[in-house]
This record gives sequence, C-alpha cells and structure tokens, in this order.
Amino acid sequence: MTTQPTDAEAPLRYTQTARLLHWIVALMVIATLPVGSIMQQRGLARPTQDLLFILHKNGGVIILALVIARLVWRALNPAPPMPASVPPLQALVARLAHWALYAMLIFMPVTGYVRVRAGGFPVEMLDRWGVPALVPRSDALAEAAKAAHYWGRYVLVALILAHVGAAIYHGVVRRDGVFSRIWPPLGR
Repeated sequence: MTTQPTDAEAPLRYTQTARLLHWIVALMVIATLPVGSIMQQRGLARPTQDLLFILHKNGGVIILALVIARLVWRALNPAPPMPASVPPLQALVARLAHWALYAMLIFMPVTGYVRVRAGGFPVEMLDRWGVPALVPRSDALAEAAKAAHYWGRYVLVALILAHVGAAIYHGVVRRDGVFSRIWPPLGR
C-alpha cells in the first residue's frame, strides 16, 4: 500500500521531466508566434515564406505532441503544492491560468491543423509519416479554423504575458519559491 506524502514531505518542485517539457514548449511557442506573423507579410520572398510556413506548421505539430506528453506526465506526477505564503485565491487563479494555457496550447495547433488540411495544404511532417488528413477539404471549415486560429493567438499571448508577469513577480519581487518550482529546466 502506498501513502500520499504529507505537506511536509510533498515535493516543492516540478519533476525534471515536467520542467524540461515546460521550457521546451515555452521556447517553441516563443519562436512560433513571430514566425506565424512574419510568414503572412506581403512582399516576402516566396522561398522564405514557404520555409516559414513549413516551420510554423511542423512546429505546431511538435508543440501539440509535447503538450500532450506534458499533460500525461502531469496526470502521473501532480504539480507540487504552492508555498503556504500564496493566498488561496491567488493559487486558484494560478491553477485556472495554467489550465487555460494548456487549453490554448492544444487549441492553436488543432485550429492550425484544421485550417491547413481543410484548405488542402500539406503538413509536411505528418505527410512524411503517412498520417492521413483527419478533416475533409472544405473552404468554409478552413476559413472558420483560420479565424479561430487568428483570434486564438491574442488569447494565447495574453495568457503568456500574464504567466510571465506572475513568474517575474514571484521570482523577483516576492521571492517566495513559486518560480523555483519550475526553474531551472535541468538539474537541482
């Protein structure tokens, strides 16, 4: 019979795997957001634009796979408790914000995928692996997914800014141990 750790025994940090997945996804999203904006600029050389589209689409596939892996890992390895100094309402807001980030990190690749596949375009990585299109070719569906993806980026950016702001607040101002639960990505 296994027993749950008491608060005194509970880990104060995320596992190294969770921390590594967090920072890889963070870096990929930070890279993917500007690529998504730049690739749509008019006057961009076609070979450059094509490369950016390929990077953005395939980056989305990788991000989705990593987020799913992170969610599975988190289900098996729950988040460490917040320090006792964090008020309950603030802890609740943090949990809700984290789950909203997870939702958006799934929503964005899925809407991007639907937009691309319904629009009749390739997803090179998936095509190479022989993964069939999971949505029908449909201009109406492609346009709806394009709009959802477009507006979703604003929600995602707002959540990222709030997350980073909270991390800075806890890491630099409060120095209460919240940031050190996820930092550094590797090591102790």
